[in-house]
Amino acid sequence: MATSLSSHISLQTSESKISDFPDWYSPETGIYSSKHPSISLPTDPFLDIVSFVFSHKHDGVTALIDSSSGYSIPYSKLLPLIQSMASGLHHLGVSQGDVVLLLLPNSSHFPIIFFSVLYLGAIVSAMNPLSSTFEIKKQVSDCSVRFAFTSLEKIDQLNNLGVHAIGVPQNIDFDSENIGFSPFHELIGGRFGKAPRPVIRQQDTAVIMYSSGTTGVSKGVVLTHGNLIATVELFVKFEASQYEYSSSKNVYLAVVPMFHIYGLSLFVVGLLSLGSTIVLMRRFDGNEAVELIDYYGVTHFPLVPPILTTLVMTAKGATNTENSFKSLKQVSCGAAPTSRKIIEDFFQVLPHVDFIQGYGMTETSAVGTRGFNTQQCHKYCSIGLLAPNMQAKVMDWNSGSPLPPEYYGELWLKGPAIMQRYLNNDVATKMAIDKDGWLRTGDIVCFDEDGYLYVSDRLKEIIKYNGYQAWLSYFTTTPADLEAILISHPHILDAAVIGEMDEVYGEIPVAFVVTRHGSTLNQEDVMGFVAMQVAPYKKIRKVMFTKSIPKSATGKILRRELKKLLSSSCRL
Repeated sequence: MATSLSSHISLQTSESKISDFPDWYSPETGIYSSKHPSISLPTDPFLDIVSFVFSHKHDGVTALIDSSSGYSIPYSKLLPLIQSMASGLHHLGVSQGDVVLLLLPNSSHFPIIFFSVLYLGAIVSAMNPLSSTFEIKKQVSDCSVRFAFTSLEKIDQLNNLGVHAIGVPQNIDFDSENIGFSPFHELIGGRFGKAPRPVIRQQDTAVIMYSSGTTGVSKGVVLTHGNLIATVELFVKFEASQYEYSSSKNVYLAVVPMFHIYGLSLFVVGLLSLGSTIVLMRRFDGNEAVELIDYYGVTHFPLVPPILTTLVMTAKGATNTENSFKSLKQVSCGAAPTSRKIIEDFFQVLPHVDFIQGYGMTETSAVGTRGFNTQQCHKYCSIGLLAPNMQAKVMDWNSGSPLPPEYYGELWLKGPAIMQRYLNNDVATKMAIDKDGWLRTGDIVCFDEDGYLYVSDRLKEIIKYNGYQAWLSYFTTTPADLEAILISHPHILDAAVIGEMDEVYGEIPVAFVVTRHGSTLNQEDVMGFVAMQVAPYKKIRKVMFTKSIPKSATGKILRRELKKLLSSSCRL
């Protein structure tokens, strides 16, 4: 694979004109269509994601490998374990429509529990296991959670919230002497008979994932069985079909969290339908990742920009690069744009490895765009081409009019992977999805003349924190969540939170605080107050005291003005 990088597309001026449009763009409607052929999705309305995934025939042998212990689960035992767990859950009282919380790190148990819940027509809501009590209570209440799978130390906390919680061991070990895991062992290995299968439709809710969305506080994204089927077909299975090598021979390193839509779509749902092997890491470590790549013959490594940076740095410092990374075929990057410099450094140390970027959201079931390089066309800085069956618009954020190729505007998406709604929030749903089904993503993008999409480096009004520390702990947060906590302090009149770029973490949350007259609050007081109420990776990292928070006439925080204040203070 050639390693030269294509130039990033430049922003067109208002005087620029394009007279000859490609066939994948309609100047009449402003709609961009995928350059890939459409894919026929299943039309049976009574098809669930579990039946769909396990109906795919493949010659895969090993499904899941726990990297810390070497314990593995073969494909031959995967569905029986799911069915056994479903029977246990049915005996426990889990029924169709119940919400089951998965408060777990990456593990071989995660997909088994996930599919067993959906097997019964129940609903999964996933969450970061490092979440604080405040955050867990909020999600439990919002989703009306009845059952939960978590670590032993979280069981009492969930029981106190009225949730029946089950402790999950790190590995499947039926000989474990820890009595705390007995309920789990009974569920997955008990003899409860075959659980009855309810009637499940594609339009029924399968998962509730939390996202910052395009406005304010995090919201529950309702995804259906049909959405997840679209994820498998339009994202995972389609991408695998673009390459000559067999999917069942591929080995993926799973660092991206399974409780996030990125990891869920790949490691929990999609890849298990293809027969690929998944090597699981609970927590990322650069040196350990290199060892695992070499030991297990990892071929594919999906990651995020901060982990890519660490991988490149680790590869540069490796003493035996000639014998390392030989199995690696592709590194794919998502969740946030990757800098050109890091991509150039990547190819200096790993010139034989293909590199692609992709784009997706929780609200699109991870379906959006995906890179694909050939000898004739390789655009490493792009986030790729539109996925099959997906349509897009690029909207002028001032006039609201659609824009042609080579103009930057807000990305709107439409297709079978778009979420059903936001949970218990009709107002937010209507703000995000218009009457014609177009999802406003809030991201500023531009299509080039070949149909490849580029993300603007302009600051978004709503910041999503995808920094290094956040991704090591596997979390995405929003400013509004932190602002609500700050304003609850008796000495704080007003507050706002923005992101600041950081060389180590990628981006850190910075709080602007207006205190009451006579207050003696200092930076440590504010950071400590927030830290007591959030998980460690959500902590405020810097505090700026100010006389007022800049706002529009309608009361909206002017984050761009805060960015200017932060920038000017850094130059002093």
